[in-house]
Amino acid sequence: MTDPVDLTASPNDRLQPLSAVDPEVADALQRELTRQNNSLELIASENFVSAAVAEATGSIMTNKYAEGYPGRRYYGGCELYDVIERLAVSRAQVLFDSEHVNVQPHSGAQANMAAYFALLDPGDTILGMNLSHGGHLTHGHKLNFSGKMYNVVPYGVRQEDERIDYDDLARLADEHRPRLIIAGASAYPRTIDFARIASIGKNVNAHVLVDMAHIAGLVAAGIHPSPVPHADIVTTTTHKTLRGPRGGLILSR
Repeated sequence: MTDPVDLTASPNDRLQPLSAVDPEVADALQRELTRQNNSLELIASENFVSAAVAEATGSIMTNKYAEGYPGRRYYGGCELYDVIERLAVSRAQVLFDSEHVNVQPHSGAQANMAAYFALLDPGDTILGMNLSHGGHLTHGHKLNFSGKMYNVVPYGVRQEDERIDYDDLARLADEHRPRLIIAGASAYPRTIDFARIASIGKNVNAHVLVDMAHIAGLVAAGIHPSPVPHADIVTTTTHKTLRGPRGGLILSR
């Protein structure tokens, strides 16, 4: 049993390493590092950040509030936060050839929520890929906020080849006239025809959102078709195949 953590330490003690301040937590982190170094990770949505990413996310930038946008914060002392956010925005714009980028979401789910709140009213109809066919919880599952707030019509894959049934998707869109069609998946190993889904959306005057969280790294590398030219909004996480810190992006033309 280790000694209790001293919660009365002076401010100067903030420069001490974690092992000196809280050896129990430090030990847990070290054991987790050992586990990761000695395991084969088969969860497709997880990755290993570089030392540089770990250094940035564990920095003194955690000390401040920075609500608002660069140049328009609600707190003072955010000038260097503005520098970093502008760097992130400009780099994402170049990486994904996207005119507009928001780098503030803390997760892909939060990025999706922000996009839905911008485009939809409660009770609006959305088309999203069925979770059991490879979709994602935030694409309209009844246990998620998206399934509680909106009228969800699921689409799926054909039984014979397990590929998205675009003809049925078009039929559902024509029948239900959704305000939003969501493309993207968490367990679908095929290339999605973003142009075709965009065309279906245009035919029924629906917005199209693509959640590319699981393929964003492939898109950034230019080895997978980009949804950015086709969708009204694209969302993604910043970890997974991008190998960055946990967070989200919202892209639009």
